[in-house]
Amino acid sequence: MAETIKATIGFVSGGAGSMPHYSSFLPMIPESVKFDFVGLQLYGESLYQIADKKQIIVERLQELIAQRYWDGLILTAAPTEVLNPGLFDALKAALAVPFTTALHACVTALRVYRARRVLLLTPFDQRLNQLICGHLEQLGVDAVAPHPFENLAVPKRMDPDDVFELTKKNLRATDPVDAIYFQGAVLDPIKVLEKIERELGMMVIASNPAMLWYVLSQLGLAYPISGYGRLMREWPALPDEQPALPAGAAANTRLQDN
Repeated sequence: MAETIKATIGFVSGGAGSMPHYSSFLPMIPESVKFDFVGLQLYGESLYQIADKKQIIVERLQELIAQRYWDGLILTAAPTEVLNPGLFDALKAALAVPFTTALHACVTALRVYRARRVLLLTPFDQRLNQLICGHLEQLGVDAVAPHPFENLAVPKRMDPDDVFELTKKNLRATDPVDAIYFQGAVLDPIKVLEKIERELGMMVIASNPAMLWYVLSQLGLAYPISGYGRLMREWPALPDEQPALPAGAAANTRLQDN
């Protein structure tokens, strides 16, 4: 007998609705949660094509929520937010369901673990990295992005061993940090989150797991899972200033603070 669906989440990209790196994310999604993958098709060859489309994004998301009856929303990709200043506040004012952006979920997770200085690893160029670092700085996170992705001469997709070696190399070359922050899931760390934390001794926050944790927590749902790093294993409660909102009659299974 199929498990009852407790929540339907819109997982929205500014570009395509399906990406190769989603395959490593799918096993983390609980069976009782339905994900609806949608692409707004607002950029193609260049991420910069998403710039200055804040109103379009807000209106499209409002329409999708109404048409598809989503209980919550994830808007992926840091470039979407940093290239549309004020987007998060515009969404907060316009949307009637719990939602998150990549940056908001990750910053919240970093705050939970009191990580104020992070090694930022992304697949983006120097300009985007600088925009993300500036955004994080405004939110109280000091981010160090030692190399733009293009200067590393690496392909768009890296296998898990390459991601681990890239992380180790950059961590050794960086002054002490509190955590490693992966933003931009085509630089996919999910299969080596446990290895990085165990062998490099460093907390890791990655965008897709953080967004999953954040939006389900907002809905009063908790699904701790092993094998994907400390955040997913511990599934900590959200900070008090962001109370959970129930998804229909779903039971609140949030873990108690240890």
